[in-house]
Amino acid sequence: MAAKRRSVGPMRPNPAMNVEQTTAETGAQALARCLLRPEGRHAVAASAFATPLIAINEKPGIGDFIDHVKAVSDRAEAGDVAVASRMLASQALTLDAMFTELARRAAANIGEHLLAADRYARLAMKAQSNCRATLEALARLHQPREQTVRHVHVNDGGQAIVADHFHHHRGAEENAVSSEQSHAAGPAGECAALPRNDAAGQAVPVPDGVRPEKVSNARRDESGGT
Repeated sequence: MAAKRRSVGPMRPNPAMNVEQTTAETGAQALARCLLRPEGRHAVAASAFATPLIAINEKPGIGDFIDHVKAVSDRAEAGDVAVASRMLASQALTLDAMFTELARRAAANIGEHLLAADRYARLAMKAQSNCRATLEALARLHQPREQTVRHVHVNDGGQAIVADHFHHHRGAEENAVSSEQSHAAGPAGECAALPRNDAAGQAVPVPDGVRPEKVSNARRDESGGT
């Protein structure tokens, strides 16, 4: 059932900014802390850009903007991505509108004013590039990178963590790159030694009946003999 719409009631703007002071700080310190909070600074900046958009006699106060920015920040801190998703989608639409308008102006000046056409075309390409980057950020927001952590026993009392990264939207089964490590059958350090020769004997097996012989000097003497 669709929600009923009603006209905006009395404005009652809130021009005040609430300052909460602790017992460990002075009034000036409390005011400085509130002014440097992200919601306070961004509310002031956002209100300066947002209020001229609509020609109204009575506008919201700075306290109203601070309350809204704080509410949005609290939802984002709790893990809600709805605000970021709507913001990115809206920005992509705005950038696309900028691209079409700038491209139209470039086409209108292409015949006689080449310099103006070139500037409009460059601005149009910038708007298009930013629009694409915004859409890519929106896609990553809804299809985040997943991480799988596997614990591999490598020695007694130790563990090695091997992380496999893959994009979920590309297929977890196909793109997962596994990093495997062989597991020891017994306790670490306890395994059968490889066969080897006696340390006191020959380093390389020698056929029976063959003795080491003296090798002749391959260099020639000064008389030319060997």
